[in-house]
Amino acid sequence: MRHAPPLALVLSWLALLGLLGLTVLMAYQPLGGFNFPVALTIAAAKALIVAAVFMELRDRCGLTIAFAAAGVFWLSILLWLAGTDYFTRPEFPPPLH
Repeated sequence: MRHAPPLALVLSWLALLGLLGLTVLMAYQPLGGFNFPVALTIAAAKALIVAAVFMELRDRCGLTIAFAAAGVFWLSILLWLAGTDYFTRPEFPPPLH
């Protein structure tokens, strides 16, 4: 006897495949300055799908969602601090002698 996977898993799989295709398509488009925001938006959509379906956050209470959001907030602080360190260096990478 075969069991079908839950509909949410099939839909999330199709959505992730569609977003993957959109990522590949957008990688070859000359968007100029909009390349980074478009890629970041697609990546955020993928992360939300994974968090909602595979981490099962859509069925959890507010406290669990708050802790998951706190983790994302902490990651953004760490990336921001690493970025400020990288972009404020006077000569990076150092010149080769």
